[in-house]
Amino acid sequence: MPKSVETLPYSLALPGVQALTPYAPGKPIAELEREYGVTNIVKLASNENPLGMSLKAKQAISAAIPEGHLYPDGNAYSLKKALAQRHNVELEQITIGNGSNDVLEIVVRCFADASCEIMYSAYAFAVYPILTQAIGARHNIVPAKNWGHDLDAMLHAITEKTKIIFIANPNNPTGTWLVDNDIQRFLNQLPENITVVIDEAYHEYIAKAEYASAEKYLTQYPNLIITRTFSKAYGLAGLRIGYGLASPAVTNLLNRVRQPFNGNSFALAAAEAALQDNDFVRQSVQVNSDGMQQLETEFIRMGLDYIPSAGNFISFDVGRNGNDVYEALLRRSIIVRPVGPYKMPNHLRVSIGLKSQNEKFIRALQEALSEVLPKVLPEALNEK
Repeated sequence: MPKSVETLPYSLALPGVQALTPYAPGKPIAELEREYGVTNIVKLASNENPLGMSLKAKQAISAAIPEGHLYPDGNAYSLKKALAQRHNVELEQITIGNGSNDVLEIVVRCFADASCEIMYSAYAFAVYPILTQAIGARHNIVPAKNWGHDLDAMLHAITEKTKIIFIANPNNPTGTWLVDNDIQRFLNQLPENITVVIDEAYHEYIAKAEYASAEKYLTQYPNLIITRTFSKAYGLAGLRIGYGLASPAVTNLLNRVRQPFNGNSFALAAAEAALQDNDFVRQSVQVNSDGMQQLETEFIRMGLDYIPSAGNFISFDVGRNGNDVYEALLRRSIIVRPVGPYKMPNHLRVSIGLKSQNEKFIRALQEALSEVLPKVLPEALNEK
């Protein structure tokens, strides 16, 4: 008997895809307006740059419009040249992606299949388990240490089927970071037949003396890949442009899998211009540093625990169901990020905004916490 129209496509999909839950991005402003009828919305959910994009990037986009009917440079030569100069690498070491997420997917498609396992930490970026599940690979989730990566535990968890290890530094959504010595020690002990991806999407925001990018180890470890993005400090999230750094041999393999023209003309032009706008990046970092201090001070005043962060966001414990507080904030025109799917049910993640946006968020949070009371456990009721 033929399958129904509803069940046939489902049965044709790979088992890993059938079991997937789609990635849920931060709620868009227009969607909140439709659903709640609120206005003057402040979105602090997706770790976007509150300053927007630089004027130089905007000018580059305008200059690229006359050739918008033409395919972009599939090799992204001009952007790669600028990146090569910035990182002191060869053009043959750079892979351009439609955001750094694209590069992560290319890595998985290139080096893993359903017979393998992919390792990542608890509380790590949600894209890692999605990519693993999509190809039907085994998840090797290593318990976290102080909300961050436990590199020693990850080394001990390696099996003969481990093919890829994802490490986010700093990590999203916890904001934790790894120190340089620990990363080098980890790389020294890592088997050469395992590809390690160090995801440095928030690298530009880090101001920790003990931190250093892993890019200086590229020549030493041919199984190392580093990913970066223009979505955060450079303010180009809407254009979707990122890149990977690796050995020429690995990059050659990645570019065999990479889709042609995966960087559009406007994104390529804006990224090249943004890369040269050091003043804008410095301003972005300063706004982030000031905003981080502002929110940490308010969390301490309110008696809320938070996880110290090296990114442009901070996760904090509301002491009750995080989704309930999230909904209460939505009613007050504030969008943050619930992190229950990361098994952090009492936490919310808030992106660092402008001073006025942070102030509005804190006022709304105080009201939301007063409205959403902590649930009393039955055992506590019996004691009274």
